[in-house]
Amino acid sequence: MTEAPDISVVVPLYDEAESLPELTEWIDRVARTHGLSYELIMVDDGSDDDSWRVIESLRERYPVLRAIGFSRNYGKSAALYCGFAAARGEVVITMDADLQDSPDEIPELRRMILEEGYDLVSGWKRQRHDPVGKRWPSKFFNWTARWVSGIRLHDFNCGLKAYRLKVVKSIEVYGEMHRYIPILARRAGFRRIGEKVVEHRARKYGHSKFGIERMVKGYLDLITVSFMSRFSRSPMYFFGSLGTLMFLFGGATALWIIVLKLVRQARELPLRAVTDQPLFYLALLAVVLGVQLFLAGFLGEMIYRGSSDRNRYLVDRTID
Repeated sequence: MTEAPDISVVVPLYDEAESLPELTEWIDRVARTHGLSYELIMVDDGSDDDSWRVIESLRERYPVLRAIGFSRNYGKSAALYCGFAAARGEVVITMDADLQDSPDEIPELRRMILEEGYDLVSGWKRQRHDPVGKRWPSKFFNWTARWVSGIRLHDFNCGLKAYRLKVVKSIEVYGEMHRYIPILARRAGFRRIGEKVVEHRARKYGHSKFGIERMVKGYLDLITVSFMSRFSRSPMYFFGSLGTLMFLFGGATALWIIVLKLVRQARELPLRAVTDQPLFYLALLAVVLGVQLFLAGFLGEMIYRGSSDRNRYLVDRTID
């Protein structure tokens, strides 16, 4: 087995054929200048352009280049998951392929991991070269993520990050969870999470692949990861507790209505039929919902205990 490199650079990409030669040359120049051994892992997320052909031609010049190609577009989280699985370097660096992330940041990110003891260092694009319509929703999104997670990062979605190897081997990135890797890392027990201001460059080639729908997905994923962080291993704690409370409330309310009717009937006081009272039907609804929530928690426990690996992507070509 060959010796593990100092760093693994994982680059997820989709239709970025124009930028790949410049990015590869830049990463190689930085690594050589600082005397770092490295491997470059490009994950082609089902590109429709000539990205894979460009990767094959680059491999002839750069033997350290490894590549994974998906049969279709699965998304950035899938690309990172497979890139992490293939990584062997002591420190793993992730960056986007569009040249908006600067490889010049790599040595300092690596130093922060090895010398300052961080498990994860996230980039912060303090000066962004994006339209206002993209910057302000991103600020609000990051504020919400900080408030929900308690992790004091300014830019959760920055593609430029550095990790200890054991971090990327311990987390499971799926769906659209790449935005919340710091939260996933802390959930896995890695508490030393830092931040570094990084250069953000204007896009040189092509156009952004993310539309307004990513904001909607981002908030839905934030709810998901927040719930998973607390209850993924024991969904019964959430659904079972909520279901029990609703069942008890509904049952107690229905019983109180029936008892009250019997008491008034025994004292020959004016009374209303139980079925004429809207509160009775609300109580029955609470009982039914309570049972359903309890069963949801029970089924969640069974599914979790019997679940297999959820990350299965069809890789139809590799360069290793």
